[in-house]
Amino acid sequence: MTDAPKTPLLDTVQRPADLKQFSDTQLRQIADEVRAETVSAVSVTGGHLGAGLGVVELTVALHAVFDTPRDKLIWDVGHQCYPHKILTERRDRIRTLRMKDGLSGFTKRSESPYDPFGAAHSSTSISAALGFAVARDLGGTPPEGAGDAIAVIGDGSMSAGMAYEAMNNAGHLGKRLVVILNDNEMSIAPPVGAMSSYLSRLYAQNPFHELKAAAKGAVSMLPEPFREGAKRAKEMLKGMAVGGTLFEELGFSYLGPIDGHDMDQLLPVLRTVKERATGPILIHVLTKKGKGYAPAETARDKGHATAKFDVLTGAQKKTPSNAPSYTKVFAEHLIKEAQADDKICAVTAAMPDGTGLNLFAERYPSRCFDVGIAEQHGVTFSAALAAGGMKPFCAMYSTFLQRGYDQVVHDVAIQRLPVRFAIDRAGLVGADGATHAGAFDVAYLSNLPGFVVMAAADEAELAHMVATAAAHDDGPIAFRFPRGEGMGVEMPERGTPIEIGKGRMIRKGKGVAILSFGTRLSEVEKAAENLSAKGITPTVADARFAKPLDRDLILELASTHDALITIEEGAVGGFGSHVAQLLADEGVFDQGLKFRSMVLPDTFIDQSSPADMYAIAGMNAEQIEAKVLSVLGVASLGEARA
Repeated sequence: MTDAPKTPLLDTVQRPADLKQFSDTQLRQIADEVRAETVSAVSVTGGHLGAGLGVVELTVALHAVFDTPRDKLIWDVGHQCYPHKILTERRDRIRTLRMKDGLSGFTKRSESPYDPFGAAHSSTSISAALGFAVARDLGGTPPEGAGDAIAVIGDGSMSAGMAYEAMNNAGHLGKRLVVILNDNEMSIAPPVGAMSSYLSRLYAQNPFHELKAAAKGAVSMLPEPFREGAKRAKEMLKGMAVGGTLFEELGFSYLGPIDGHDMDQLLPVLRTVKERATGPILIHVLTKKGKGYAPAETARDKGHATAKFDVLTGAQKKTPSNAPSYTKVFAEHLIKEAQADDKICAVTAAMPDGTGLNLFAERYPSRCFDVGIAEQHGVTFSAALAAGGMKPFCAMYSTFLQRGYDQVVHDVAIQRLPVRFAIDRAGLVGADGATHAGAFDVAYLSNLPGFVVMAAADEAELAHMVATAAAHDDGPIAFRFPRGEGMGVEMPERGTPIEIGKGRMIRKGKGVAILSFGTRLSEVEKAAENLSAKGITPTVADARFAKPLDRDLILELASTHDALITIEEGAVGGFGSHVAQLLADEGVFDQGLKFRSMVLPDTFIDQSSPADMYAIAGMNAEQIEAKVLSVLGVASLGEARA
């Protein structure tokens, strides 16, 4: 089904201000039409579906009540923002989501004034909203004006310490600020929903303190069977201190929980908050991820991330895989190591499926730990596991590990603790764009004393690196691998530990040597084949280690070739920089060696296919070939043939 849904009311909405002309009944219809449009758009583009479906009514209500972009609406993470984009002058481009030159899958300041703060990592919204609120009160003058600041943060994002740091500061400052806790972990039974509706109507007519008083006494008026559900809803996030919720202890007025799919509750509460709030206020909204689209509601992940799909059936249109994914290879070989060593355990930060540790957890549940969206804690937790005699594998995406870098330095590296870092999503990742690219880990880890840093060239090498990390007890060790499927190489039954700091020769040639670090090796080999057909035979080697470097291999390549080229899927300051430092220290450049380092360019590359992103970065076989010709002083391929 490719036909766009019928959306008569939504078709009249060009911008959020247009919503103010509609009745509450019409706003409910608009929400239904936004939901249909969201499903239709994501079926074409793929992307994050479930989170957006869960906030459709909330999105419509917020834009109908507040005055964006003067009021700053900040979506935490950004997975939730597709309905927001439909309502904010981007509907005509919504079917370009996550595509080259299309809309970002997250909020992005450069894309729209309705995106006041970019977010593709979590738990930043309350800090950002507080910053806008303080700037407003200090006389700040953003182009769209300075109004209210509203943060919408998911319950998962509340597991990160940064959210509580921000709330603590907000409570202290006492600025007018609205935080909406989008809680999609709890379904709402009709009696509880009716109770919430009653409290919302009462709230809309009376001051805040009267709502609190009503809430305290209302549960006792319910029939006995309904009391437990209502009490559970009210108590779910009750505080660490006696006498109030955690949020109230942090200085927030707390309202809720209310049904996030019931416009009769959302609209009056938001209107009253807009009219009467003076300090920080938290509205606890219960939603259902994937709401209103049955295939998402019934999916195990509630349609969190999906490929293109058929709207009628929900069946995803995935390209058949020709090789196992790197993530799966990591998980399977970690399980094999754990079979042989009961000290091996695994830690992830809210990404058990994404890192493959869901497979490990099925086999060894007592040795697998999901710490929530809390990378800092996850790293230090892993450090103490290592200090306590365990062998922790801390599995995080490269882009997420950045959030725990201080802990990597102080709690792991300085103490020389043998934490094994399994770094997924290394290099450029495609549709998620710059925010999720693994561009910096080689540089930020290789600079730390005592760290071992490896990169797998293919899935078999990854298996060997898992074994290498398992056997390494002398300080921290990291290995990186990309998103997606492997090269289809022959796999070992179990990995064999690699000698620390030793690379491998792939093919011997003359004139120019290419030293690859990571999975660009396959493109290097393609380039070498093409060059061989033209009479140029480069030597190709796989470094395996950025730290410690294979000094013997590098110095041999430098002494037996006129030129040396390094290539890596990372920013400047990483592997190539360390090779250049070694060559400089050894005086090799004094002898006239031509040296080039191919790294990611000094820019953030927007979303596209990984192949296209690497073309932009100048790292595909064609560009590697051109680099070889350039360093050899060959002007063209025709000259090479001659």
